[in-house]
Amino acid sequence: MNFVRRRTDPLEVNLTPLIDVVFLLLIFFMVSTSFKLETQIDLELPTADGQSESTTDLMVVSVSSRGEYAINDAVVLSPESAALTIAIQAAIKTLKPEHVVLMADARASHQNVVTLLDILTQAGITRVHIKTQSNSEAPN
Repeated sequence: MNFVRRRTDPLEVNLTPLIDVVFLLLIFFMVSTSFKLETQIDLELPTADGQSESTTDLMVVSVSSRGEYAINDAVVLSPESAALTIAIQAAIKTLKPEHVVLMADARASHQNVVTLLDILTQAGITRVHIKTQSNSEAPN
């Protein structure tokens, strides 16, 4: 008796549907995840690795950690925004700067810096450079 042997194909596992399902799950989780800003990060500002520019013939506006403002080393007597606006407009008329250098203390209030930037924008200054110290100059 002759038995005919059937030809058997080698068994294969097709991974294509599994990979498709994994990619769909990955896309689903990426889309449905909500990203939130971590606020518990300790930051020490401002330090940077850039080169410092010379601040001669420029308008330099400074903000101290106590909320005091100075324009080219002349302290603005009143920290009120009206007095600061008048002082900045007078300095812009006399100096006619192309850009302004902002030097804010690392512990200065964010609101004080935003107020100063708002006043500079209202006065027509569109280029503001923020002065930082390099990491090699930073105090330990």
